[in-house]
Amino acid sequence: MNEHILVVDDDQEIRKLIQIYLENEGFVCHLAEDGEVALDLIQKHPIELMVLDVMMPKLNGLEVCREVRKDRNVPIIMLSAKSEDMDKIYGLTSGADDYMTKPFSPLELIARVKSQLRRFKVLNQNSNPETDTEIEIDELYLNTSTHEVVVRGEQAKLTPREFDILLLLARNKGVVFSTDRIYETIWEEDPFETRNTVMVHIRKIREKIESNPREPKYVKTVWGVGYKI
Repeated sequence: MNEHILVVDDDQEIRKLIQIYLENEGFVCHLAEDGEVALDLIQKHPIELMVLDVMMPKLNGLEVCREVRKDRNVPIIMLSAKSEDMDKIYGLTSGADDYMTKPFSPLELIARVKSQLRRFKVLNQNSNPETDTEIEIDELYLNTSTHEVVVRGEQAKLTPREFDILLLLARNKGVVFSTDRIYETIWEEDPFETRNTVMVHIRKIREKIESNPREPKYVKTVWGVGYKI
């Protein structure tokens, strides 16, 4: 079954351009011109990834992203004409997994779509017997089959990207990962000015799993080096 992708942008030409490239790769493409239509479509179709513009009428992309994240972990790639660091950080803190600025290369977008889908499927597929699907560290529990995170008996809703980072650290308890190494492993790209991106995700993870994010019990900072569990 081909993956269903939801493209949300108020610019019809951009929607059509992305649709052409996605369908050429065999994806099933759904189009929405604003946030309200997007939220309606995601309830009606088995959407497996969203390409979501930030600036839109009615509901903007950040509002849509936060709404989707209440009950879904599908990968979300944000699009925006704004390229400043703070805009990117704000988009990622809303729950997005990746971010591209306009104008963008359609081929690069397709590559990122495939990368996000591949990573999401690997994390959610049934693992072989030699791979631990459950990880427990004190009161923190991760399940790679169900993409579930439970801490102190309560479920924590992490985005796919946040889950990837936490899983990387949890599977390598005690090992310190630099921001560049985290980025290379999770994003599968060469690191370039990526420190803020990783820091934002670490901060969001701490907000969701730590009793006191300022004094984390699980995701520790090793100053001048990186992060570890």
